[in-house]
Amino acid sequence: MRWHRLGRTLTARAVGVSCAVALVSVLVTALVAIPLATRSAERQAREALVAQARLAAEALRPRIDRGRTVDEERIIRQLRNQGIDAYLVRAGRADRPGLPPEVVDRVAAGRNFSGRRAVAGEPAMIEARWLPDGNGVVLTRPATTGIWQEVVGRLWLPLLAGLVAGSVAGALLARRLSRPIRNAATAAARLRAGDRAVRVPVEPPEEAADLAQALNDLAAALALSEGRQREFLLSVSHELRTPLTAIRGYAEALADGVVGPAGGQRAGQVMLTEADHLDRLVTDLLSLARLEAADFVLEPVPVDLTQLVSDAAQTWSARCAAAGVVPRTEIPEAPVPVHTDPGRIRQVVDGLLENALRVVPPGAPIVLAVRRTGLGELPGGVLEVRDGGPGLTDDDLTVVFERGALRQRYQGVRKVGSGLGLALAAGLVRRLGGMMVAGHAREGGARFTVWLPATDGAYPADGADRADAGGG
Repeated sequence: MRWHRLGRTLTARAVGVSCAVALVSVLVTALVAIPLATRSAERQAREALVAQARLAAEALRPRIDRGRTVDEERIIRQLRNQGIDAYLVRAGRADRPGLPPEVVDRVAAGRNFSGRRAVAGEPAMIEARWLPDGNGVVLTRPATTGIWQEVVGRLWLPLLAGLVAGSVAGALLARRLSRPIRNAATAAARLRAGDRAVRVPVEPPEEAADLAQALNDLAAALALSEGRQREFLLSVSHELRTPLTAIRGYAEALADGVVGPAGGQRAGQVMLTEADHLDRLVTDLLSLARLEAADFVLEPVPVDLTQLVSDAAQTWSARCAAAGVVPRTEIPEAPVPVHTDPGRIRQVVDGLLENALRVVPPGAPIVLAVRRTGLGELPGGVLEVRDGGPGLTDDDLTVVFERGALRQRYQGVRKVGSGLGLALAAGLVRRLGGMMVAGHAREGGARFTVWLPATDGAYPADGADRADAGGG
């Protein structure tokens, strides 16, 4: 099992590929080098045979007419010891059979010969030198004997060394390349086990460095996300505990008989108010949890945004007056048709107004505005909720739609809610195909702008000239 797994590792495969490449390189080198070396060896053998033929002709020139002498025998014996066979031609005839007739005739005619011919039925290199009176010396050497063996004998060690060196280099390179991947795998396993402090060394090559940096960024993002989640759960737990504490306190008072008949109605009202608060909080939590689910119920239909915002303004005017806040509307006379879910958008408007009413001081305004998008904007309608409250900083705008972010920043500084409303509102608008942004209002407080798509055919299409309407 271990060997089977080893064969599937990057290191093992890289080593195998490196060895295969080294082997192919050695084979290609051998296929190219051996013929070249063979031709070089044959050339050297021919040059040596030419030199021997020249020397033999000079040595035998004064003796060849005297018959076979001791000097001739000695010369012929020395040549045979070097793998060279010697033939003597006297008066146009070879001293023994085996030579091609054309070579004998050429020497008898007083001409030299250099080339390849069959001698005694075997291919051979022939060097013939003529001597006076139809005499001559012919030296032959087998064309192939010993040459391949000699070449292979010279090359096998360098080729083997190249194969070994290539394999070793491949193994080292494979370990070097696989090390960042092994480090990344180890870090990923530690991340899966919950260790968010793990970091991977960023080292070349570039691809490995990108992988290490991505894992480090992932670890940092997970740590940040889990930290925010813990903080969010803590704040939600506190938010849940507050109405539960009030309900529990009044319930215990009623159960113990501490609250008399005169105070029973007041206790019931407080418990009902806190129960409603608790119900809204749980509903928001459930909505946030299901917001990205495929079965989240949305029913977009053609809606007149002007009428929807007018109805909301009438509903909230009494609450604003009770809090001493000045309600204002900026609503066109003509309808602003959009394609959206009216219930969900009313939920968004109510949530934004409730947030504003919580922080706006008496005498300051809360503005509900509606307009059509114009040229250079995406077709649709825009609604705004602006207020004259304390507003948001530039840093707040970067996290305004994150769950619990503003609650964490402003708890104990000013009135805050559960921290879920803005995240839920932004998610609802996004699911309806719209866009929601936050900014600074000219009234001095915060501005929340919601863009919603137009009803099909409501506006003439302006093509590519339409731009983002969210910043209005």
